[in-house]
This record gives sequence, C-alpha cells and structure tokens, in this order.
Amino acid sequence: MASERSEMVRDHWRSMTQAAMGNPNQTPAEISERVERYWPGLTAEPGGVDYLEIEVGGLPALWAVPKQAAADRVIFSVHGGGGVSGSIYTHRKLFAHLAKAVGARALLVEYHEEPYPVPLDDTTAAYRWLLDQGVEAGHIAVVGDSIGAGLAVSTMVRARELGLPLPAALMLISPWVDMTVSNETFESNRETEAFFYREVVSFLASAYLAGASPTEALASPLYADLSGLPPTYIQVGGHETLLGESREFEQKARKAGVDVRLDEFSGQLHTFQMAAGYSPESDDAIRRLAQWARPRIGLA
Repeated sequence: MASERSEMVRDHWRSMTQAAMGNPNQTPAEISERVERYWPGLTAEPGGVDYLEIEVGGLPALWAVPKQAAADRVIFSVHGGGGVSGSIYTHRKLFAHLAKAVGARALLVEYHEEPYPVPLDDTTAAYRWLLDQGVEAGHIAVVGDSIGAGLAVSTMVRARELGLPLPAALMLISPWVDMTVSNETFESNRETEAFFYREVVSFLASAYLAGASPTEALASPLYADLSGLPPTYIQVGGHETLLGESREFEQKARKAGVDVRLDEFSGQLHTFQMAAGYSPESDDAIRRLAQWARPRIGLA
C-alpha cells in the first residue's frame, strides 16, 4: 500500500486534471505557469547542494554540486514536462537528490519547448558540450523523466549515429518513449491513473510531433535501434498508464543486447520520484538509482 506521503504526487496530478477540466482551452503558457508554480513544492530541499547557473548552447543550464561530490563524475539530467512545461528549476531538487546520493555533480540542461526535432537537437548539443569540457564519457550517467527520458534515449541514439562516445549509464524515470499512445495499459490502468489518460497523452504527442510520424525512431525511441546503448535502468509506477511502454522498452532493449533493469513500484504514479525527501517510496527509488549508477561511473 502506498504511503500517505506518496499521495502528494497523486494529489498533484489530480489537481492538473481538475485544472484542465475547468479550463479546457488553457494555453501552453498557462499550463507551464501552473507547473512552475506547484511542481517544485513536491520535492524537499536536499540540503548540502550548491547550484550554479550557466549557459549551454545558448540555453540556461544548472550545475547541482553536492558537498564533497566527485568533480569528474556527472549526472547529465533531462527534465520532463510533456514538451509543454517543466524546466531545470522544477526539477532542480529532484536531480540534486540523485546527485547527492550518487556523489557526483548533476548538469541540468534546458531545451526549447517546441516540436520535434528541436528539443533533441538541444539535448544532443548539450551532451556534446559536456564532452567538450573534458568529462570522460565513462564518468557520465544520463537521467531523464517522462518525455525527458525519451529525449535521453534519443540523444544516445543520435550520439551513437554521430560517433560520439556514449556514457556509462542511462537512467529512465517513467519514460515516455512511444508517441503512438497505443499500449494496453492506457486502458488497464485508467482507473488508477490521475492525469496521463490516453486523451491527454495523445494531445501532447500530437503537439510534440507536429506532423512527424509517431513511429519515427528519434521521436519515439521505442522504435529505434537500441543496440550499443549503455546499461539502462528503468523505474516506473505500477499505477501509471505509461507502465506498458516501459515494459516494452525493457524487452526491446534486452533483445538488442543492452544490459537493462526494470523496477516497477506498486501503487505509484508517473514520476513519483518527485516527492524525494518526503515520500519513503521516492527516497527508496533514488537510493536504488544511486546504488546502480555509482559503480558504473567508477565510484565505490
């Protein structure tokens, strides 16, 4: 049974649903403003972390630097938000919790909230920038949540195509990797979901694709050639509608020869890790991510 603290994530998604029903014609700017106002409150301040605002590829970026973190190990972090909201600031504390648990710095990168392939171009340029700073690929772990997880995968596929060295690890939180919105868990988990119903995800997918095919490999990385990707760890909530595509992605990655792990968290919703510092389930998930990532980037 989910803890009382973890219900704050469910309450957040319910409030997003209520806002959408109350104003079905709300603009992307209104959605983004609401997310920026309320989403950061889901996550406790980790403490012992310094933040440095920088610019990467002409876009804002943020270093989260835990005390005594290894300076040469980096968590390359791509935030979610459905392609219409979210930012390095809504996710600042989440990725700082992970960086602190790992003992590495986190680089939170921003991307334009525009249709595909613009966000992918931005995240690929940011990954190249990090390599150009002299950080060894074997000392990098990549993490993303929701559409940020999909972008993380697509960035690795693009990096492979460009001949760039790939990181040591890839961590996917409630990954959105299939723009066809066709998995059966959109129906089987409809009663336990609180926001990401098929209609909502279809609307977001249409906005992101802007005419591109929903099976285009770099837009929907479930359909990409996953061979050669780094070891991958997927976390997904047992109550969310995106559960099925996490399972599909795990199976396809395994068939492609990827060292992959999938953890399903019973009773949890989309990106429940956002309650880090408050919810025991979220803290457990962060701990598992850190324990998995540390040896892969060379930390004892």
